Parts: sequence; C-alpha cells; structure tokens
Amino acid sequence: MKFDIEYIEKLAKVLADNSLTEISLEDGEQAITLRNEVVGVTAAPVVAAPVAQPQAAQPAQASAPAEQKEVKKGKPLTSPMVGTFYSAPSPDADPFVKVGQTIKEGDVVCIVEAMKLMNEIESEFSGKIVEICVQDGQPVEFGQVLMYIE
Repeated sequence: MKFDIEYIEKLAKVLADNSLTEISLEDGEQAITLRNEVVGVTAAPVVAAPVAQPQAAQPAQASAPAEQKEVKKGKPLTSPMVGTFYSAPSPDADPFVKVGQTIKEGDVVCIVEAMKLMNEIESEFSGKIVEICVQDGQPVEFGQVLMYIE
C-alpha cells in the first residue's frame, strides 16, 4: 500500500467526519499517524452585575466611634509560603510561643509545613506576642497574618 496525498486526505476526512482524535496505519516499512488535536473552548464566566441595596439613612456620628475603637495589634508576622500552620514542633510538645510571651528577633515562633517539609518560621522582630491568628493544623496562604507582635 502506498501512502500518497489522496489517501492521506481520505484518512483526514474519515478522522474529521467520525470525530476521531487519531488514526495510525502501518504497512511494512511505511507508517502514518494522523492526529486531530481538540482545542478546548472555555466559556467566559458570567458575572452578574451587583444590585444596589437600599440602605437606611444613618447618622454621621455612628461611623466616627467605630473608627475610634480601632485597636492597634502590633506588627504582623506573615506566612512566607502556602502550607499548614503548626504551633509546636510535635503534637505532644508545648507551643513555640504563647500570647503575652516576649520573643527576640530570630526566635522560632511556628512551623509551616509545605510539601512534607517542615519550615521553621522565625520572628522578624523582637517584642511581645499580642495575638495568634491561626489555629494549629490550619491551612495558611502566602502573606496570611500568622500572629501580631507588639
């Protein structure tokens, strides 16, 4: 059998007409493979326009006290990677730090596990732990605040 251009065109038509992705033929030392690569078409996401909700008129003084109640929490210590937060070196060990504890720059404050690798997270500054924002074993994102240090 000879694979001439007419024969190849017929194979291509069979491939297209039957929604095939590939045809392979061998005849002695000759071989041919035709592939029809399917290009995925994704529909654009439909986004509904936001609808304005009517709001009751509020006195201007209501927002002023809320701004005054803003509490300074200290400097945020953020996760340098995506992973799982651990407050202690092992499940039965004491946590690295507790709220109210004073730490120095470079002290290990927690572990973030990423790809089965335990990464010790060191404090970037000295101070007192004001708040720990993540629960033990909770997934964390890159840049997520782990704790505040005052």
